[in-house]
Amino acid sequence: MKNISLIIALAIGLFSCSKNSEKADGYGNFEATEVTVSAEANGKIEFLDIQEGDLVEAKKQVGLIDTIQLHLTKQQLLASKNTVSSKSANVLSQKSVLLQQLKTVKLEKERIRGMYDENAATKRQVDEIDGKVAVIEAQVNAVGTQNAPIISDLKSIDVQIEKINDQIQKSKIINPIPGTILSKYAESGEVTAFGKPLYKIANISDMTLRIFVSETQLPQIKIGQEVAIKIDAVNEMKSFKGTISWIASQAEFTPKIIQTKEERINLVYAVKVKVKNDGSLKIGMPAEMWIK
Repeated sequence: MKNISLIIALAIGLFSCSKNSEKADGYGNFEATEVTVSAEANGKIEFLDIQEGDLVEAKKQVGLIDTIQLHLTKQQLLASKNTVSSKSANVLSQKSVLLQQLKTVKLEKERIRGMYDENAATKRQVDEIDGKVAVIEAQVNAVGTQNAPIISDLKSIDVQIEKINDQIQKSKIINPIPGTILSKYAESGEVTAFGKPLYKIANISDMTLRIFVSETQLPQIKIGQEVAIKIDAVNEMKSFKGTISWIASQAEFTPKIIQTKEERINLVYAVKVKVKNDGSLKIGMPAEMWIK
């Protein structure tokens, strides 16, 4: 009986040793696409309504850089446009009067031509009316020439107004992607400049585990394949479902996170695994990948 108990104890011990000696198929760290949002305008930050750890939606305005000078410049341009437009209106009014005169003179010309054909008018009358028509047509063309630079000025002012509108829009701090605020570099009331970082954000709802596998492991994996991901926990390792999303086409030297000399001298392939985050996964956290 004692021998049977000893055999059972030895079997359990051997099973435990073999289980503990199992190694994961890959090791790596979690990462996420981090976006550093920078200022696109110069001036005082009126407000920056975010805090580290906040979950922010995409396309949401989270701040504003002072736009008073831009609005004043826009008002000045609008006033200039009204002034130039009034000049164009005067020119167009003159052209309208001349066109009406031209219409009347052309009717008179047709009447005199008809009378001339019936020998009721002289050649001199015909020449005089032709001269009047030519003079008014020349005046119409001259007025049209005067309006051309005015139209050009109006287009130039419109372009300047569009530039101001673009600068006003860029003074709004718009969050580019949905995610969690990782770091905040500026506060309301500070003066910022174009290109200065304001905050860093990353979408950590779906994390990417970047691991490295040997050449002999490549035939066992493929894009879209589901694998088990494990992280350290208090009593036992916590498991997640992962999906392989990318496999490197070229080998690279084993990174420093693999410590043994035998592993460091080998070439490995980088693999990315997408993992749904339940809130416990953090950027930089180490993890293991298990194929089986």
